[in-house]
Amino acid sequence: MRLALCLEYKGTKYYGWQIQKHHQEKTIQYHVDRAISKIANHPVKTACGGRTDTGVHAFMQVIHFDTDTRRTKLNWLRGINTFLPDDILLKDIFNVDEKFHARFSVIDRTYRYIIINKPYQLTAFNENFFQINKKINISKIEKSFKYLKCKRDFSTFQSSGCVSPSPIKNIKAISIKSKKDILIIDITANSFLYHMVRNIVGFLIDIGSGKIPLRDANRLIETCDRSKIGLSVPPHGLYLLKIRYPHRYNISLEDKFSISI
Repeated sequence: MRLALCLEYKGTKYYGWQIQKHHQEKTIQYHVDRAISKIANHPVKTACGGRTDTGVHAFMQVIHFDTDTRRTKLNWLRGINTFLPDDILLKDIFNVDEKFHARFSVIDRTYRYIIINKPYQLTAFNENFFQINKKINISKIEKSFKYLKCKRDFSTFQSSGCVSPSPIKNIKAISIKSKKDILIIDITANSFLYHMVRNIVGFLIDIGSGKIPLRDANRLIETCDRSKIGLSVPPHGLYLLKIRYPHRYNISLEDKFSISI
């Protein structure tokens, strides 16, 4: 029997999702696999839908594992959550067939980056949002989306250490919303290169602040040269927002974190 689970977590204290040889207890997967194993009564190693990096959060991470243990949905949820740290939460569980794979069955993934645009420091939110004090022109950022919302070579936004077999990705949707001091950038693609979202957001901030002229945006992307686009934004403003799967799996993952703008 294969089960798919939906998780939410705050990534501040962890070295990302994937369990590592060193610092095992500082990964999300270590705690999740350990909690599931206790309730399943056998060792469990999960597969995930979106491998988040150090310090990155998730509203909707999807994982799967196989088991012969029978429990009610409520007992799975309550039992697993009992053994999870306070910054990791199991939100839902789904029965899927053996063809389902949390990673390889994905249609697309959406990441959200949240920015606080204030001139002075906010200590209460510095683990959850990225603060900038530059004046940002939202209109310029929106005009640059036509160069990003497409299928193309995104090597310009690929950090070293990327193991993706191809730099060609398809960004299906990209948007920016603002209200008062909050900026929210959502990016949906079939898959992403290493640090691609954080590099794109840094690029958009430079366009919005005037550091990169809008007329140069497409030319810089076409160079496929990471060094041409400036710094990447930090991980603590980044969230894995949602993962979409074929309808036949009946995995309903709505955006549970909506800011009315």
